[in-house]
Amino acid sequence: MKPEYAFDAKPETGNTMSVADGIHWLRMPLPFDLDHINLWLLEDDGGWAIVDTGICTDTSKDIWRSTFSGTMANRPVTHVIATHLHPDHLGCAGWLTRHFDVDLWMTREEYMLGRLLVADTGKPAPEEAIRFYAAAGFSDEQLQQYRDRFGFFGRVVSRLPESYVRIHENDRLALGDLAWRVLIGRGHSPEHACLYCEERNLLISGDQVLPTISANVSVWPTEPAANPMKHWLESLTALREQIPADVLVLPAHGKPFRGAHERIDAIIAEHVQRLESLHEYLATPSRAVDTFDVIYRRRVPDGHRMMATGEAIAHLHFLIANGDAVAEPDAHGVHWFRQA
Repeated sequence: MKPEYAFDAKPETGNTMSVADGIHWLRMPLPFDLDHINLWLLEDDGGWAIVDTGICTDTSKDIWRSTFSGTMANRPVTHVIATHLHPDHLGCAGWLTRHFDVDLWMTREEYMLGRLLVADTGKPAPEEAIRFYAAAGFSDEQLQQYRDRFGFFGRVVSRLPESYVRIHENDRLALGDLAWRVLIGRGHSPEHACLYCEERNLLISGDQVLPTISANVSVWPTEPAANPMKHWLESLTALREQIPADVLVLPAHGKPFRGAHERIDAIIAEHVQRLESLHEYLATPSRAVDTFDVIYRRRVPDGHRMMATGEAIAHLHFLIANGDAVAEPDAHGVHWFRQA
C-alpha cells in the first residue's frame, strides 16, 4: 500500500508551507542525491521552535535568514531541536543557537556522538577505521579515497554548543499550546527522537519513518561489532504500537503522509526479505562488498560505498547474532561471511 499524501503541493525549495495551525514546513536543499530535507517551524510562546536545521552551508544560512524575516516575521527562536546527529539535521544547529542565544535540545547519545564526529575534522583517518574497511573488502585505492574524505562530517556541521538540554524518551515538550511526546528510534542513529502530538495527531518522524525510502542502517568503525539492524527492527515495531494508524507523519524527506502502520510494516518486510536473500547468498563465502547486489539489487555508486558497506555489515551482523552466519578472517584480515 502506498502512502496517502496529505497535500497535493509542496513548498518550493527554500520556501515554507503551512501544514497545520502554527506548524510550517520548510524545504531546505541538500547538495546530494537526496536533494532536500524537511524542517519544521513550530509556533511557540512569542517565537518559534525549530525542529532540524539543514547542513551548514552558505545556501542554508541564506535561506534561514530569508525565513527569519519572512514566515517567522522576525520573531525569535525559542528552541532548536535536532531529531538526531546526521549533518542534514544537525548542521546549522550550532549557528542557530548562537544566533538566537538559545539552547540545543537533543538526546544524549546523539549530542555526544555528534560532538565526537565534529572533533574528527582535520585529523587523519584512524587505523581502526582503515582496518574496518579493509576487512570489508575495500581496495587500496578505495581506502585512500576514505582517507582523503575523512572528517567530512565537521565540514557541513557548525561548531556545536558546549552544553545542551537533554531530552528523554516519553518527555512531553510544551511548545506553544501543544504538547509533543518524545518517542525514540534506534538503528539509523543511536537515540533518534521523534515528536508525537496526540492533540493534533501529528508525528515529526525525522528519518525513522519515510514515505518511499528506508533510512540507512549501518555499522561504523567507531563500533565495529554493533548490531543496529536488531535495534532498527525492534524500534520500528515499538513505534508502530505508540502511534495511531491515521497519524499525519511529517517526515524529514518526501511529503507528509498518512498510513504509518502500513509504511512501517513495509519497511520491516523489506529488511526481512533482504536478510533472507542474503542468507541464501552466503552459501558461497563472501566479503561485505560482495553483497551489494543481493541487498540493493543495483550497482552502488562509488560515492555511496561507505554507507552501502555499513548497511551490508548491519545485515550480516544480524544474521551472525541469530546464529545464521559466521565471519572468518583470511590471512590478510579480510572477513569472509558464510552460512552457519
